[in-house]
Amino acid sequence: MPNPYFQFKQFTIYHDRSTLKVSTDSCLLGAWAAHYLQQKEFDYSNVLDIGAGTGLLMLLVAQQYNGTIDGIEVDYNSYEQAIENINSSPWKDRLHLHYGDIKLFDNTKTYDCIISNPPFFEGDLKSADPIKNKAKHDDSLRLDDLLAIADKKLNEKGALILLLPWHRSNYLLTQAAVYNLYPAHWLQVRQSTTHAFFRSIVLLQRQQLATYPIEELSIFVKNNHYTPAFIQLLQPYYLKF
Repeated sequence: MPNPYFQFKQFTIYHDRSTLKVSTDSCLLGAWAAHYLQQKEFDYSNVLDIGAGTGLLMLLVAQQYNGTIDGIEVDYNSYEQAIENINSSPWKDRLHLHYGDIKLFDNTKTYDCIISNPPFFEGDLKSADPIKNKAKHDDSLRLDDLLAIADKKLNEKGALILLLPWHRSNYLLTQAAVYNLYPAHWLQVRQSTTHAFFRSIVLLQRQQLATYPIEELSIFVKNNHYTPAFIQLLQPYYLKF
């Protein structure tokens, strides 16, 4: 039987009732976003996590970032489990999770940063489970929907940080420009040093830059050993590091 929880250094994520489980993808996104937010040049006081799932991203960010973090989750079982995970964490007083559809969310608040691990697979590898399809694919939240929401809820100097399949990256950049959101950082991720890119973490902002950093990160080297770059990023969280 799969383990019903994932133990991090400072918090625990139970995910047995949630549609999506703890994954390396989400851990990488949360750690990368937290690293960005804790840099002193960014004076950001609040964050929104769209599609909070188990609350994993909220907790990964909260460990290294002192601001307020809101989240919203449309799947009720995931929402309930996320509430339990948040309430057992050291940062529960500044984490606020809402149940519902972000497209119907009537919160008038705007945010300094929005993070999301959204359902961008657009029909790829669909399963027979409609709940998993809703979480993993874009049946309920398309890329254009998310960008339009970010356009309304993001502060003028804010940042939108997304994880998506690498083959969707150029489409994201094209569609984001429609909403005057432009790349400021692009992390291209390989499963190992011998694999092609399979994930992207893209940071978008209002200001259009002439150039911006495009970095590469491999999770593994040979024999399934983690790369030094991955270890450095996840060291604050993973027990094994």
